[in-house]
Formats: sequence, C-alpha cells, structure tokens
Amino acid sequence: MTTDTPHATAGRPADTAALVAAIGARFERLPLCRWHVTVRLIIGAVTFFEAFDQLLIAYALPELRAEWHLSTGQTTSLITVGSMGMLAGALLSGRLADRIGRVKVIAACIALSGVCSLLLTLCSSPGPFMALRFVQGLAIGGEVPVAATFIAEITRAHKRGRFVLLYELVFPAGLTACAVLAWWLMPLLGWRWMFGLAAIPGVLCVLVVRCVPESPRWLADHGRHEEALATMASIEAKVEKITGEPLPQPAPAASVARESHARSGLRELLTGRYRKRTLVVCALWFCGYFVNYGISSWLPTIYGSRFHLNLSDALLYSTVTSCAGFLGCLVVALTVDRIGRRHTVTWCLGGAALCLLLLGLFAGGSASSVLIWTSLSAVFFFGANICLYLYTPELFPTRMRALGTSLGGAVNRLGVILGPIVVGAVYAGGALGTVFVTLAVVALVGSLTAGVAAEETSGRQLEDVAP
Repeated sequence: MTTDTPHATAGRPADTAALVAAIGARFERLPLCRWHVTVRLIIGAVTFFEAFDQLLIAYALPELRAEWHLSTGQTTSLITVGSMGMLAGALLSGRLADRIGRVKVIAACIALSGVCSLLLTLCSSPGPFMALRFVQGLAIGGEVPVAATFIAEITRAHKRGRFVLLYELVFPAGLTACAVLAWWLMPLLGWRWMFGLAAIPGVLCVLVVRCVPESPRWLADHGRHEEALATMASIEAKVEKITGEPLPQPAPAASVARESHARSGLRELLTGRYRKRTLVVCALWFCGYFVNYGISSWLPTIYGSRFHLNLSDALLYSTVTSCAGFLGCLVVALTVDRIGRRHTVTWCLGGAALCLLLLGLFAGGSASSVLIWTSLSAVFFFGANICLYLYTPELFPTRMRALGTSLGGAVNRLGVILGPIVVGAVYAGGALGTVFVTLAVVALVGSLTAGVAAEETSGRQLEDVAP
C-alpha cells in the first residue's frame, strides 16, 4: 500500500504548510467509498437530531402559549432565546474546534444537547425553560458548523458538492422529521414527550468519539505531524480494504504560500484576501436564515390565529412547507457541482424573493394560498441555505476553517433571531401581506449579494481555494 507522499518520505516534513498540502493531495486520490459514507452517517446522525432539537420549539409553541398563558412578547422570547444561544455557541465552537479538534467539539455538543432536552421535560414555567433553551442553543449552534467543516476536510474536490450536501440533507431531514412527529405526537402526548424523545440521541457522543477519526488536515496544521500521518495512513488502509484495489500515487502537492500564524483567527478573517469572502458569506447566511426562520417559526401560529385552523391542521400545513424545503435541498445537492455555488445561491434566493413577493401582494387571503406560496418559497430558500454549509468551509484555510464557518453560523443565528422578531412585530400590527413582502426584500438582497460578489469554488481543492 502506498501511504507516503514525496513530502512524507523526506523525513516527515517539519513545514506545517507543506504537510497540510500533502495531506490534501492524499485525500484527492481517495475514491468515495463506504468509509466516507460511514463517517458521513455518524456525523449526519448527530446533525439530524440537532436540527430536530432546533425546530421543536416552533411546534411546541402553540401548546406552550396556552399552558403558560404567554403574551406575544413572551412567545417571541421563547422562540429567540435558543437562537441567541446558537449564536454564542457558533462563535465559541469555531475557535474551540480550531484549537482542540473537530471531533471533540462535535461529541461534546451532542451530549450537552441531549441533557438539556431531558431537563426541558421537567420545566413548569417560562424562566427555566428559556435558560435551558439558551444552553441547548450553545450546543446546537456549536455542532452544526463544526460538523460541516469536518465533512469538507475529509472529502476530495471531485464531486465534493454532491457528497457534502447529501450529508447536509440530514439537517433539513431533521427539520422535516420534527415537523412530521410533532404533527402526529404533539396533539396525542404533549410537548414534554417530544423533548423527552429528543434527549435519547445524546448517547451518539460515544459513537462519535470511538468511530470517527480526527481530521488529518487539522492535526497537520497544529504541528501534530506523527498523528496526522498515522491517521491518514489508517484512512487509506481502510479505503484500500473496502475497494480491494491499491491507491494511485498522489499528485504532487502544490507549494502553499501560507500567511503568518500571528494574524490567524478573527483578525485574518477580516483582512487581506479573506475579508471580502467573510463579509459576503455573512450577508448570505443572514439573509437566508432571516427568511427561513421568519417564516417557519410563525407559520403554525399564523395558521391558528389568522385562519383559525385547529392545532393538528396548523402543524400539518407547516409540515408540508418543511417537506417542500427538503425537496429543494435534494435538488441542490444533486446539481450544485454542475451549476456552481454562486449561481445556486443567487437563483435560489431570487426564486424565494419572487414567491414571497407574489404571496404578499396577491395571495395572502387564505390558508391554502399561504401554504402553496410558502412551500414554493421554501424549495428555494432551503436550497440556498444548505448550499452555504458546503460553500463556507471551502473559502477558508484549515487553520481557521471552523472559525470562518462558525462565524457564518453565528450571523445566521442573528438572522434566526431577528427574523421571528421582525415578523412578530409586523404581524402584531395585523399586516400579514407586509410580512411576506418584507421577507421577499431580504431574500432579494441576498440574491444580489451572491450574484455580484460571491467567488466560485466548485471543483477546486481546499488548499487551492484557501492557502
């Protein structure tokens, strides 16, 4: 078996940048096989249940409002407090994952989220509930961008978009599963049982630690050269065993002009070649998730209070919209390598803007029209948002990839927080059409930003895009 590159046989390179490039070249020769799929499934299961936990509050909200006699302001606080935790968690986890490793952070986040779900079942008033939702938000906001970073780092450039986004489908799948189970179980068992079920997947932390190797790119970048080479050789041996064929020689690793570690981190994200990338992806994350959660957090309540649907029907209508969004994610996953990241985000946010504008101006008079047009818009904005989980890790180098991705995740949480607040304020004034027009404008801003300023990364090796 061939496991050493020209760099490695020269006595295990002392130059970290050279080793990172060599590790990247070795990943490029790995055919996608059962090893990749197994790791993707394990990390995907974690992300699936984090998505489940994230959206569960929206479907528990009608019952919580009735049980605790919540005002509109309290309802909005109950929605947004978890998102505030996710914002903080995203910022903290990115720096932590760049310092101590991707896998440790992912495992810790799923364990903490599971414990919080269990404790939420014991709450009898809004105060403790919101405190626990904030802590759970730290875990959810921390896990998702770090997991996206890890999956990007173990995948080669060829068809990376399809592979990564088929993994990322677990997030909208978790949202959809939450919607379906909430529609089915919430009227029967109540919100406490739903949060109890959400606590069970916390045991996945053990599986992550035992079965998922640390990213060799991260190990090499942190000077742990022996571990990086040993981990890479172990992965190559497993791939060879699965495929039954020897691996080809890796292509010569391109020389990497690496900037000083002294400016690594948040300062480097906001200077030099990475400043524009950081500002663009932050704008895209904000716009996409402002629209997403501005709609999804309030739909069950809108159906109930404006159109007088019972709880079961309100949840069913919201579930249809989530399922439509999942379909949009699947289409993007299968086409993103051909269409490209920039065009995908541009046209998806543009399509969402058009659907929401038509709904706000002409079609908001009945529950069925709201269902049709929000579902059509969900196809587009879900597709744009899932593409960002692929696109963002590609833009930043290994030394700050998790931080860059988590910064995007933090800004998306800002959108998640402000979207429901703005929708709640506009909706409280009775202007339902204005709600959808406002969301259309935000989606249009995102579309124009992607079209004018986003950089294409399709088909390029990570070290080539971000040295």
